[in-house]
Amino acid sequence: MPEAVSAPLLDVRALTAFYGDFQALLGVSVAVARGQVVAIIGANGAGKSTLLRSIAGLMPGRRDAIVFDGEPIGHLPAHRVVARGIALVPEGRRLFPSLSVEENLLIGGQLRRPGPWTLKRVYALFPALAERRRLPSSALSGGQQQMAALGRALMSNPRLLMCDEISLGLAPIVIRDIYARLPSIAAEGISLVIVEQDIAQALAAADQVYCLQEGRVAFAGAAREATREAVAAAYFGV
Repeated sequence: MPEAVSAPLLDVRALTAFYGDFQALLGVSVAVARGQVVAIIGANGAGKSTLLRSIAGLMPGRRDAIVFDGEPIGHLPAHRVVARGIALVPEGRRLFPSLSVEENLLIGGQLRRPGPWTLKRVYALFPALAERRRLPSSALSGGQQQMAALGRALMSNPRLLMCDEISLGLAPIVIRDIYARLPSIAAEGISLVIVEQDIAQALAAADQVYCLQEGRVAFAGAAREATREAVAAAYFGV
């Protein structure tokens, strides 16, 4: 008999989400396997950030619409979702400007979840943060702030790391530097979900790609098999 296919680590099932009377997600389904890198692409307003916010427990949802490691979590608040092992690097980084780099990182480790990520390990991954650990986070460059936001999320020792607009507003050389660190993160067994506007960067980094268009999944498939024509048609709805 063939081996049973293992269940995904994250299984989003016909997820809906609303902002007041406006429906932002209209039955979105996404699966993330253990150790997989998944890219979510789409135009502004497609629902990408709403999807991550819903998974992270920042928006109310149906209990069984989001299943993590076999358990429904769609109804859980954000602090309980983090405790389960899901971390979000939000768009805009959202660091505490009055705190030092190291204090921002330590906030991420307050749950004391077991795992490999410690201050020492984060500083080894991002040496620029070690050099600036006593400075306020507001003194960092945009790229360094993104590294600090990633480091803060890693300090919670997540099983699933979600990054919202990881390259937004950063210079190309900084973006390449950050993306070069992602394999080291995935090597620890962490699954990654990356929301990205840079389609080429997303396809190069991901195993699987989903394209959202007006709150729906317009394309889903293996990143290596996603043709430029198929992605463009899904992205622009043509």
